[in-house]
Order: sequence, then structure tokens, then C-alpha cells
Amino acid sequence: MGLGQGFLAGAGHGRVREIMALCGAFGSALALTGAAFFTVQQSACDEPGMYVRYDSHVQLIGGCVDPDGLPTEPREEQDPSALSG
Repeated sequence: MGLGQGFLAGAGHGRVREIMALCGAFGSALALTGAAFFTVQQSACDEPGMYVRYDSHVQLIGGCVDPDGLPTEPREEQDPSALSG
């Protein structure tokens, strides 16, 4: 086997690995895109709502947000020294 034959044989295996890596990356991107579209379709809202601007604030009117699930008051922050043991 001459110098040229060994060089060409090694290049072929490298190309196969490069193509396989490219196919794997493309497949991953396709799967993540499909998962994103599926998630958006499953979270569809019949009434998307709208934002209304008042004097000093903006309010969401309608929509699929459950007001009972939103915090009404800011949570109290814990003292960092209480967390250390």
C-alpha cells in the first residue's frame, strides 16, 4: 500500500463521521422543532386576551391566565444568614 492509498482511505472514514455528525445534528434540530410546535399547539388558548393601557399601567383583559394562580403580594425574602447552617 502506497502513501496515496493510505491517505485516501483515511479521508473516506473521516467523511463518513462528518456526515453522520451532520445527520445527527439535523435530526436533533428537527426533533426539537417538532417538540416546540407540539407544545404550542397543546397550550392553545380560545381567548388570547389583549393588553389595555391605562394612565400609569397596562392591564391584561381576558386570556387564559388564571388570576388565582398569580401572586397577589410580593413574597418576603429570607435572611441569607438564616440559610447558612
